[in-house]
Amino acid sequence: MIGQAWLIASVLHWAIVDGAALSGLVLPFAAMLALLLVRALCVWLAQAAGARAARRVKTAVRDDLVGALRTPWAPARPSGEIASLVIDPVEALDRYVSRFLPDLVLALLLPLAMGSAVLAVNWASGLILMLSAPIIPAFMILIGMGAEAASRRQLGEQARLGGYFLDRVQGLLTLRLYGQEDAEVRRVRDAADGFRRRTMEVLRIAFLSSAVLELFASLAIALLAIYVGFSLLGFYAFGTWGGPMTLRDGLFVLILAPEFFRPLRQMAQSYHDRAAAMAAAGILEPLCRSSVGKGADARRAMPRDTTLRLAGVTAGYAPGEPVLDAVDLTLARGDRLAVTGPSGSGKSTLIAVMLGLIDPWRGEVTIGGVARASLAERDWLARIAWIGQSPHLFHGSVRANVRMAKPDADEADVEAACASAGLADLAASLPQGLETRVGPDGFGLSGGQVRRVALARAFLKDAPVLLLDEPTAGLDRANEAAVLEALARLADDRSVLIATHSMAALAWADRVLHLKDGRLMPIGAVPEPRLAERA
Repeated sequence: MIGQAWLIASVLHWAIVDGAALSGLVLPFAAMLALLLVRALCVWLAQAAGARAARRVKTAVRDDLVGALRTPWAPARPSGEIASLVIDPVEALDRYVSRFLPDLVLALLLPLAMGSAVLAVNWASGLILMLSAPIIPAFMILIGMGAEAASRRQLGEQARLGGYFLDRVQGLLTLRLYGQEDAEVRRVRDAADGFRRRTMEVLRIAFLSSAVLELFASLAIALLAIYVGFSLLGFYAFGTWGGPMTLRDGLFVLILAPEFFRPLRQMAQSYHDRAAAMAAAGILEPLCRSSVGKGADARRAMPRDTTLRLAGVTAGYAPGEPVLDAVDLTLARGDRLAVTGPSGSGKSTLIAVMLGLIDPWRGEVTIGGVARASLAERDWLARIAWIGQSPHLFHGSVRANVRMAKPDADEADVEAACASAGLADLAASLPQGLETRVGPDGFGLSGGQVRRVALARAFLKDAPVLLLDEPTAGLDRANEAAVLEALARLADDRSVLIATHSMAALAWADRVLHLKDGRLMPIGAVPEPRLAERA
């Protein structure tokens, strides 16, 4: 830009003042064209690099976000809000990486370089530019504070609106059955109007800041133009480095003046992208925190011994409020351990710690004497099969849902797993057997059938450690007995921990522990006839 400005000013000076012929200006024109092409190439390369960097950042953030949201321990959120979180706040990071960060560097370097070039030609013009430059960042910071707060409110409202709207669309049939569609239309309209108002708040701040910045930049350029004009007319004789100001000097200063402020104006415009990105980061960072860095520094090979041990483990969710308090537990190969306790006592938290979904505050979790922190998460989870209270099935065939436990398994292994879980007999009653398609969350199957699919996954995975969280909850006695029978086959030569309230499941175990106030207390062997009588 500096070279272009000097060539343009020189060509006009030679043509107007010196009366140079057009043929003598071919070389400067060729040099200007070459500089123009180089500048265009640099701009294209910069934009391409910014786009690549933004794409890598968004991919990494979405991986962390999806990894955090897909865990069963993530806070329950409407599906529409989850979709909005994965799309809108992450996209807000795009312009921060691809625009604001490059503009920030340019705003620091280009005005300094151009101001130095102008100062070398005319110190008064350089002084005017240098004194006016800090005004723009100062106003930009003041206005940006309000813009960030408004962007945070707008993004939060956008996520809530997306979840609200999608949930109403999914429940449209229910709303019509109860005659509530008109009332929900009014509520959606009110929510959309609230989002519109918050969006206009952000736009109002953006237009206000742009107007203020353009005003100060225009005033500085106008002041500089007045000085240059009067200097060329001979009214001013100060500001030059000896001798009067020439046409070349004046044009060079006037051409570079808008370019001096352009990086500052660009950064002011992209500063709103920064405000939106900071607001988005404030929403995303707490969600992504739990999934970052797990097993990233794996230094040890997975041991052959599968004894799972918790030593002095304290863990929880809110600081200062532990759910587990100095828990010691050993789960050896062949153990059938049942953990019981009142709802909310921490049984699911105990399983989450053993899975590695929650890091203990104090204490250590080991397998075969090797600390979990020194193992890769993928290797750790490969040794563990887990069946939760509500096994999740995806849209697709029953066979495809079973195969998710081991995608590279052959058909014989899948068939054997289904037979061991008792799913083959149930599949005979389905319209297309194992190829019967089910909806999300197992729509089309009963609760017992969904548990059988989860058991078939565990059989197919063939992991040495099995963790069960209320596997028979909500089942009638017949289905509960069938599930426990399949579990007995699955538990053969495996380490099994089952968290349950079921008396039949407690009788199924060899050892029972009671979890209360964050501590495990042994109950000992539970007589099966007495448990059966109580059940």
